[in-house]
Amino acid sequence: MAAKYKSYKKLDLTETDKEVLEFWKKNRIFERSVEERSKDNSFVFYEGPPSANGKPGIHHVMARTVKDTFCRYRTMKGMRVERKAGWDTHGLPIELKVEKELGITKEDIGTKISVDEYNKQCRETVMRFTNEWNDLTTQMGYWVDLDDPYITYTNDYIESVWNILQRLYKKGLLYKGYTIQPYSPAAGTGLSSHELNQPGCYKDVSDTTAVGAFKIKKDDASAFLFATEDEDVRFLAWTTTPWTLPSNTALAVGAKVTYVKVRTFNPYTFLPMTVVLAEDLLGKWFDAKNENGDFEAFASEEKKNRKNIPYTVTAKHTGKELAGVSYEQLMPFLQPKGDAFKVIVGDFVTTSDGTGIVHIAPTFGADDKRVADQNGIAALTVEDERGNPLPLVDKQGKFVDGMGELSGRYVKDYKDEDGYTDVNVD
Repeated sequence: MAAKYKSYKKLDLTETDKEVLEFWKKNRIFERSVEERSKDNSFVFYEGPPSANGKPGIHHVMARTVKDTFCRYRTMKGMRVERKAGWDTHGLPIELKVEKELGITKEDIGTKISVDEYNKQCRETVMRFTNEWNDLTTQMGYWVDLDDPYITYTNDYIESVWNILQRLYKKGLLYKGYTIQPYSPAAGTGLSSHELNQPGCYKDVSDTTAVGAFKIKKDDASAFLFATEDEDVRFLAWTTTPWTLPSNTALAVGAKVTYVKVRTFNPYTFLPMTVVLAEDLLGKWFDAKNENGDFEAFASEEKKNRKNIPYTVTAKHTGKELAGVSYEQLMPFLQPKGDAFKVIVGDFVTTSDGTGIVHIAPTFGADDKRVADQNGIAALTVEDERGNPLPLVDKQGKFVDGMGELSGRYVKDYKDEDGYTDVNVD
């Protein structure tokens, strides 16, 4: 007998979707694709998991389509593909949303609101859009077991994580180390990269940048940079985080980047100095009309004009040639316990902006720490009561003791609703 198929006179994707979904539901296609295959040939998939505290978007559809492709492929290969849904139910965004809705802060927990009530509100908030997520899951044809999801705030899930950690510990696979993590002084907690990538986390602001002039030490490794015995030669490094300069322990250059040695004058003291920066960025810091200007005339002028400071390029070197050159500590409040204050090569150094020389503070940047560790460069830290190393900025965002006039000061001045407020003043 010939099979009968429905004929279509026009393409109606919406109606076709409904018919296919209804067919799957009526005939339990997803469930049978699992049940009718042997457990001895399984492929287990655990969902993401997404968080139901916000509405799903098109990017979730795209990501789930990729996930579904692999699972359907395995199913077509005859495997038993069990797909377990899950819900991510923790994180700072949930806490902040609840605190905003209740009009409280972290300090109010346990006084204005009990811990149990606070946790209850967080659990409700984090699952607020579960129905919307379930509807999207069904409508897009994403096969996953929604009836028995894992939920990260349940005791079963939490205990399973502790169990895994225990097994890793017994196998000797856990070790103590240090990584660079985002931290919020205002919230008093660390931040995950996922949280920082959520909508509304970033906004354009005007901020202070600085150029550090790091004085080169004259020795055998740096002799090729000195034309005279008393020449003042410095590396120029631009930074968008000036508050990390006291923690500087290295400078990074690009191995294949061409750097120029430039004879000029200090734009603040007007004393003679020579600086080193990337050739491609020379025009950003020096006006071409002043190139090869009259040095003697400028030096003799009683009233100096910063816009007319002469300069001349006296030499060129690759970043590879500069590697290993030592320089004086920029802000010698505290001393590192180990090798420091050298030029090293970093694969992340570019000439798209700045000076082509990157200031390295290993306690405040992931790339900084990685390249410092690779080159045996120590970090500038202080020790807590247990002897653990801590950065030179505490959890409140203030410089630690021992930092001279910076001690106890916030690393930045912040802006409130009424304008700029000097938070350094108690």
